[in-house]
Amino acid sequence: MTGTAPIRHADPAAIAAAAGLLRDGGLVAFPTETVYGLGADATDGPAVAKIFAAKQRPSFNPLISHLAEASAAAAFADLNPKAEKLAEAFWPGPLTLVLPRRADCAIADIASAGLDTVALRVPAHPVAHALLRETGRPVAAPSANRSGRVSPTRAAHVAAELGTQVDMILDGGPCEIGLESTVVSVNASGACLLRPGGITRAEIEGVIGQLGEFEPSAAKPTAPGQLPSHYAPAQPVRTNAMTAQPGEVLLGFGPDVPGTVNLSETGDLAEAAANLFAALHQLGNSDAQAIAVAPIPDTGLGIAINDRLRRAAAPRA
Repeated sequence: MTGTAPIRHADPAAIAAAAGLLRDGGLVAFPTETVYGLGADATDGPAVAKIFAAKQRPSFNPLISHLAEASAAAAFADLNPKAEKLAEAFWPGPLTLVLPRRADCAIADIASAGLDTVALRVPAHPVAHALLRETGRPVAAPSANRSGRVSPTRAAHVAAELGTQVDMILDGGPCEIGLESTVVSVNASGACLLRPGGITRAEIEGVIGQLGEFEPSAAKPTAPGQLPSHYAPAQPVRTNAMTAQPGEVLLGFGPDVPGTVNLSETGDLAEAAANLFAALHQLGNSDAQAIAVAPIPDTGLGIAINDRLRRAAAPRA
């Protein structure tokens, strides 16, 4: 592959062409309601391996496989009553379920990083849904960026990060939610929150009751987004900053800390979540030596925003 992958408006012809590329073992970047994903046929091991190579992603870090319909999940995983309730409540939508993998699961082992679980999601974005239906297979798709970098919420972000590594980029406009999916593990032992995201803990607990506590292992993640350093721009990130120090730009929040760029002038957490990665891309491409970030309330969607910011600010490997 040479040059930059074509960015095509996600009309029916482009979606059909993208589905053909996926069935032929290619890589396609496509929009979801959370972030843009880098997709490959999840049943094709060599195709999934291309995702790890393009992203420079550690092979021990599992991937999410995307389905067109919730009813398809039972072919790949064992769903207990709690998992079925969550699927009914939040699929399609920004929820990933990590479930016991069926013995006859057709999803390639490499997508599960050798674990006995499989991560499944049914996205709500109309382009993602159309692409999955046209492809007719589960599509493994982590965020379409180099491993550890800021996730893409626009087609141009994908082109800047992975343009030479992708066969096609479907442009469906900016992502509505802007944060990756919430990840919940559900098995015979109960349910645990593995990664906060677009659906809050309170919303999940409102459906299945209290979630168990989980301590992730950086050495062997059980779900995407658990590495200590992740979602990081090129510059160092400093959190809970009210003002910028010399050489810094300030990512603001609310009317009291306006910043160079403001995630939400009104202090709306949903707006801040939708703007987070685009703002980090913008400031990351500036001449600043570092990025300071205003305090974000650690409630509701703010928990997921702060999770991403802590990982962006963590020491780099």
